[in-house]
Amino acid sequence: MGLLLTLHTYAQQNNPPVGLKTLLTRVDQNAPTLLTDSAAIDIRRAQAAETRNNWLPNLKLNYQADVGTNNNVAGPYFGFGIIPSNSRGVRTTDNTTAVSANVGVAALDWEIYNFGAYGAQNKVANSDIQVEQNQFARSRYQLQAYTINNYLQLLRLHNLLSIQAHNIQRNTEILRSVQSLAKSGVRAGVDTSISEAELSKARLNYIELANQEKQVQLQLSAVSGMPYQSIVADTSVETMLIGQSSAVRSLNPDTSNHPLINYYRSVYQNSLQREDMVKKSYNPKILLEGAVWGRGSSVDANDHFNPLSSGWGFDRNNYLVGIGISYNLVDLRRKQLKLRTQKASTNYNSQKLAEQKQLLAINISQADVELETARQRLEEIPRQLKAANDGYRQKLSLYKNGLTDIIELNAALNILYRAETDYAQAKYSYSGALFQKAVTANQVGTILNLLK
Repeated sequence: MGLLLTLHTYAQQNNPPVGLKTLLTRVDQNAPTLLTDSAAIDIRRAQAAETRNNWLPNLKLNYQADVGTNNNVAGPYFGFGIIPSNSRGVRTTDNTTAVSANVGVAALDWEIYNFGAYGAQNKVANSDIQVEQNQFARSRYQLQAYTINNYLQLLRLHNLLSIQAHNIQRNTEILRSVQSLAKSGVRAGVDTSISEAELSKARLNYIELANQEKQVQLQLSAVSGMPYQSIVADTSVETMLIGQSSAVRSLNPDTSNHPLINYYRSVYQNSLQREDMVKKSYNPKILLEGAVWGRGSSVDANDHFNPLSSGWGFDRNNYLVGIGISYNLVDLRRKQLKLRTQKASTNYNSQKLAEQKQLLAINISQADVELETARQRLEEIPRQLKAANDGYRQKLSLYKNGLTDIIELNAALNILYRAETDYAQAKYSYSGALFQKAVTANQVGTILNLLK
């Protein structure tokens, strides 16, 4: 146990304390979740660039060379997939002579105007980027709160380890006194066994606390990228925060730019943009159509079937340009149904935004109450600690003089130990309540500026 205490003390001294600001900076740079969310923003930006180019026309180049018959009959038909075209007139007799032909076509199909559908698509794409950016800010905000909480846990465990080390020293001191008194016959040998049991219990508690400390260090290492052994909390943080209690109580909540509210607000705005896109996506479409093509065939204008080699090359060239308008009347019903669905989604997001605002207001009030309670507790604890320390010293003196027994001495020691742990817990509760208010009120930066 002495070696464990020495190694732990050496590790603390060999690794300088890491400030909370430094740790949060490392988390911002290395946290896997933030790196993932940052990559998601790049995806949305690429999708927005893709959407902005939806206005580009279709310009297709086609060419084919064919050999087959030119033997048609009159009569209309609907096309079923690929049906070979035969544009020659109907003949009175059946003729299955092979014919060669080729055709080349350049066709333009451009939706030049759709009454705001392109603009609505671009607004939704930009809104998607904003949602992803606010999701990144929300993740950063939540990870910041997670890091602060673990850092304060590390401070608490450091204080408890120090208390437990002092408790081990006190139990060792008691055991030495008991052994000395037992050898001289002043005390019974059973007192030695009781003291050894208490000392062993204190050592086991120290081992458990050291394990908890390593677990918290590992959790912080996972989000910061720092070796866990190097993450040692700065014990001056609690002292500085307690000394700045008046500045802390005067913090004003910043809810207008709160990461949580910004995220849900952007989701709601995105849903409104999608409503507009649904309305405009079913608008009429004005199309510019154009085509240039050439064609050749081994059948001439007099219906003579010439050699196949005469069918290559273009004998006729044509062009066609036109402007058209397209509108599907059934889209009126489709638009109505899809818009109803999107409006339901918008209503949900609106309710979610209102819910988050209400929860945030409640959390701010709860943080104020908890901070005031923690402050009052912190003011009262020193009285308990002083009384417990005085009581232990008196009981130890009485025991050494044979005026009390080991049970009462251990009871006084446990009262002192509980008072010390209560004091450590009170400091942790105050720091935790302070940062809970700062996180809830979006004022973490203000608190960090109070730290050196």
